[in-house]
Amino acid sequence: MKRIPRFIPVTDLRQDAAAVLRAIQSGDEPIVIMQRSRSAAVLISVDTYERMVYEREVLGLLVMGEKDIKAAKGVSVDEMLAELEEVTPEASP
Repeated sequence: MKRIPRFIPVTDLRQDAAAVLRAIQSGDEPIVIMQRSRSAAVLISVDTYERMVYEREVLGLLVMGEKDIKAAKGVSVDEMLAELEEVTPEASP
């Protein structure tokens, strides 16, 4: 399910930054800051940011794996798990 961002003018952010931060922390949708009727920045929660970084790292490993498969280069399951644990130690069993 795609998250629909909330748009707020930069003046709202200046006037009540604490309320904007509460909205980011309580919701899962990004908040787009508008300046001069244009998107200027996107605010997301730390949890959302960390999840995005984790997903990007995993996707990077998958791309590397696909390249290795195409090049007929392989690694053992133990090596792959060790590499994955280096990138995501909190996900290890």
